[in-house]
Amino acid sequence: TQYRQECPELAAELERRMRGGLPAGWQHDIPDFPVDPKGLATRAASGKVLNAIALQLPELMGGSADLNPSTLTALAGAGDLQSPALQPADRQGAVGGEWGYAGRNIHFGVREHAMGAVMNGMAVHGGIIPFGATFLVFADYLRPSIRLAALMGLHLVYVFTHDSIAVGEDGPTHQPVEQLASLRAIPGLTVIRPADANEAAAAWQVALEMPRQPTALILSRQNVATIDRNCFAPADGLRRGAYILAEAAAGEPQLILIASGSEVGLALAARELLQGQAIRTRVVSMPSWELFDAQPLEYRAAVLPPRIRARLAVEAGCSQGWHRYVGDGGDVLAMDRFGASAPGPVVMAAFGFTAEYIRARAVALLGRPL
Repeated sequence: TQYRQECPELAAELERRMRGGLPAGWQHDIPDFPVDPKGLATRAASGKVLNAIALQLPELMGGSADLNPSTLTALAGAGDLQSPALQPADRQGAVGGEWGYAGRNIHFGVREHAMGAVMNGMAVHGGIIPFGATFLVFADYLRPSIRLAALMGLHLVYVFTHDSIAVGEDGPTHQPVEQLASLRAIPGLTVIRPADANEAAAAWQVALEMPRQPTALILSRQNVATIDRNCFAPADGLRRGAYILAEAAAGEPQLILIASGSEVGLALAARELLQGQAIRTRVVSMPSWELFDAQPLEYRAAVLPPRIRARLAVEAGCSQGWHRYVGDGGDVLAMDRFGASAPGPVVMAAFGFTAEYIRARAVALLGRPL
């Protein structure tokens, strides 16, 4: 075409975007987070990763339902999408840069369903990878749009933060319980709940590398420890949905602890207590059921061997669906009721999400004295 002849580089870039391909080396600037016991909220890690990726992927654009300061999804200095005629000439965009049609930050407003519908339209057009963010408890407002995105196989990313009862003082109206199970019920939607900052980085890579389906990232409000990957398995195991994060010491495991998100750190701490009781314990990080279910049977059986029936799943959401992974010999520590208003750590402890209580449940599962 004439455009390809006159502007070969721009034409090649346009064709790449419309094909949905990613440029070589797009992931090279993704940060590698150092070990940190105090840690980082996975929403904060996600924000750092998103901004690093956006420098390499100009087609990545989006925003939140009026929650950018909380979901941490603003693209720094990327400008705000808005008609220049609607803003004073001397007024900067809300997140830096200028207002205009080249802006990549979209202010969707407090209207989650409309945000989801706009994202779908952008993805159908092609050449754009849209993302949209809100609190997980508000995911139900997007549900019809999410369902259509999954049905049509659209490439977009939902960023759902404040993912559990650890939200704390906002109370049960803002503490998601059933939303994870609800999202996992949607065919064609990949749901990923990373355990720490490096799993969050891996989750973004997976989401952007799946061009024909939507992905939902489920992220914590509170800090979670950044796991020492020199002692435990690499975060890249997230790509397979579940992986052996910590193996049992000295022999085959007697017990498997399975957890996602912020509860993975609790499972690791409980493992230390159980190992102190000479209970050989494996910890499996399971950030994504959908990715794990897509793995070959041999891999799934290696992570969760059928012969090891003592399994305890730990997740601060409702238990629905977990029994297919723990089996009839296992147990689930979950939230099958609404939460309470108190500081996050107090709420978590009140509902049994502590290393000590996980230890006690595991010991009871094995039939040993507490």
